[in-house]
Amino acid sequence: MSDSIKRRLESITAEYEKLLSIKNEPELYGNGIFERYKNPVLTAAHVPVFWKYDFDETSNPFFMERIGINATMNAGAIKWQGKYLLVVRVEGADRKSFFAMAESPNGIDNFRFWDYPISIPENGDPATNLYDMRLTQHEDGWIYGLFCVERFDETAEQGDLSKAKATAGIVRTKDFKTWERLPDVESTSQQRNVVLHPEFVNGKYALYTRPQDGFINAGSGLGIGWALVDDITRAVITEETIVDRRFYHTIKELKNGEGPAPIKTPKGWVHLAHGVRACAAGLRYVLYLYMTSLEDPSKLIASPGGYFMAPEGEERIGDVSNVLFSNGWIADNDGTVFIYYASSDTRMHVATSSVERLVDYCLHTPEDGLSSHASVETLSRQIRKNLAMDNG
Repeated sequence: MSDSIKRRLESITAEYEKLLSIKNEPELYGNGIFERYKNPVLTAAHVPVFWKYDFDETSNPFFMERIGINATMNAGAIKWQGKYLLVVRVEGADRKSFFAMAESPNGIDNFRFWDYPISIPENGDPATNLYDMRLTQHEDGWIYGLFCVERFDETAEQGDLSKAKATAGIVRTKDFKTWERLPDVESTSQQRNVVLHPEFVNGKYALYTRPQDGFINAGSGLGIGWALVDDITRAVITEETIVDRRFYHTIKELKNGEGPAPIKTPKGWVHLAHGVRACAAGLRYVLYLYMTSLEDPSKLIASPGGYFMAPEGEERIGDVSNVLFSNGWIADNDGTVFIYYASSDTRMHVATSSVERLVDYCLHTPEDGLSSHASVETLSRQIRKNLAMDNG
């Protein structure tokens, strides 16, 4: 390696290590529900230098990037052996996504990618693109990853290369090194947001689904669904019921989808989901919470109105602007909840809350009354209560 290339490599590596060592700090002012952190936890610049550059001077005499990385986003999350792990969707400059492991000692900064990306075994029907893995540590002893599998739709008209079809892929592991590929989920509808419930329900595996008529539009799909399957090694959805449905002129009028696997609390299962509506600027993605029953996880027991989190400031800018998406969170032993979310399909962030606060938010935040009149009535009740207390 020539001296000039060696110096360039040393300079790039020094800047890379400096980026990874930045200490993250919570923002000073929040809403009492969660605290955002100032810096993204992962960006395209966080991938290892040896992923992007060929160090061999004979094949890279100008020491230029050979493999471009466009984004790091939509990561599954888990606490494992004392480390905070993310299964990150990494998108290359070629638009293909793949999965890679990143770990942190504290969950809020110093995330570092493992040396190699995850190699997902192919099955009998090779996919063009894989993305958005949800992790579930199931009571059967396996850690499952459910993710979107995208293929070209052969029914497209000649010359239309944009039509796609989607289903849910399944892998499982016990060490995050070796991944066993199971058959894709079988369903009569397209499925892009399938999440495995952490426990057996009536002796069966339970799935949160999102039935869609097409790749983009939900169509007749009414919201987040629920399905039971006998065998996870051949997951066939034969019947779905809707757990959390869509409504007109709400944050989830166009579509909604389950985020990570729900968190079990003494008062119910807490769910993080995304809602999508159409506006003049395009599709707007926000995050929201809901709760289901411990006895029957398909039964909705709390549905706070409006969004839990929406894009702010620089979060609104990126490849697909005005979008927040989450498919990973970690409930720590002390009750802290680390919420990992992506902004505008570009970068990963973290916010923190607690199980106690999230439950309180779900159970005591008013529901959406589905009309302007109902919203005014709800607001007026709180105003009257507060003014009465001030005057008392």
